[in-house]
Amino acid sequence: MSKSYSLDLRERVVAYVLSGQSRHAAARAFGVSESSAIRWVRRHQRLGTSAAFARGGNNPLRLIHEQDWLLARLKQKPDLTLHMLLRELKEQRSVDVCCDTLWRFLKRCGIGFKKNRIRQ
Repeated sequence: MSKSYSLDLRERVVAYVLSGQSRHAAARAFGVSESSAIRWVRRHQRLGTSAAFARGGNNPLRLIHEQDWLLARLKQKPDLTLHMLLRELKEQRSVDVCCDTLWRFLKRCGIGFKKNRIRQ
């Protein structure tokens, strides 16, 4: 993943635009894309800063409140597939997450869904 532009560069582009120059001229002068200059100025106008937002990461705590229910449900019915568990989570608990989020959460809990003879 590429790195964000420095805050110093962002602030210089914004200052250039606030001094009366266009966003497109600022982009050319500082060697950044026009869309970046436009976004940075817009962010500065809305939030008061042109700093980059936090990047990446997954949210391991998204399902932490459902941990007891999930573990109990898998203990109750160990042959549930990941997609069946997702459907139950959405219908019964009103929690809508993607399959990868549930997979990563269960993996952290030490639960896997590999096919094996016990499950067949």
